[in-house]
This record gives sequence, structure tokens and C-alpha cells, in this order.
Amino acid sequence: MSLKISLASDHGGLLLKREILRSLQARGYELADRGCYTEESVDYPDYAGVVCSDVVSGRAERGILVCGTGIGMTIAANKHAGIRAALCHDTFSARTTREHNDSNVLCLGQRVIGTGLALDVVDMWLAGVFAGGRHQARIDKLTRIESTIKSNC
Repeated sequence: MSLKISLASDHGGLLLKREILRSLQARGYELADRGCYTEESVDYPDYAGVVCSDVVSGRAERGILVCGTGIGMTIAANKHAGIRAALCHDTFSARTTREHNDSNVLCLGQRVIGTGLALDVVDMWLAGVFAGGRHQARIDKLTRIESTIKSNC
């Protein structure tokens, strides 16, 4: 696999992030583990920011973020221009967010999803391909919204 993936979690998602890392390493993905590394309490926006920076800069093609519910990481990630983060706890949503939304960051909640299903969701998301077409026009609108917000600040 040539896809480079940046991953991070807060303390509430550490164990699931480790399982995802193991699974992806075994299949040859190029990975950047951006923390956290212990169960000591940390702030999820900090870790979301590092992964989003990797994706926006091109150091990684996609990012995966894990916290307790996935909600905090999703909110934090979507504050970054160029990021389309999706919270997914089922394979249909994971496939659809790649096909329709061209999501570049996947968020998961360790306290919400079991490890087996989480690994299936990751696999479906990584295998997904953006459909383009009418969906591209919607992505373009999101990009224009981001530009408008930046210029108004």
C-alpha cells in the first residue's frame, strides 16, 4: 500500500488507535502515529490539529482520529480548512463519506464501537473512492465557504 495515513487519539481513544495501527501496519500502510501514547488525560483538539496539518500539508493523504465518542475529534478536525472529517460507526457511512464527501479524515469513538467493527469501518473508508461528478460541485461549495470565512476574519 502506498497510502500514507496520519493517526492520533486522545486518552479516551488510545486503545482503539493502537488496534488500528497494528491492523494497518500488518497490511503495509505507511503510518504516522501522532500520539497520544499514554492514558494520561490530554486535549483532543491538539491531536486533531497535528493530524489535520499532516493531511492539509500533504505529509499524509488521509487521517484517522479516535477519542471516546469520536464527536470531539470530528468537531476539532472540521475547524481546519481543507479537512472533511466524518464520524463513522458503520461501514455504509464510511463508504458513502468517501464516495460522496471525499472525506479525508475518519473519526471513531472507542466507547461507541467495538474493535472488530471499527477495523471494518477503517477498511471500508480506506477502500472508498470519491465519485466526483455532482459531488465535486458540493465539495467546491464547501471550499468556497472556507475561503469566505477566512477572508472575513
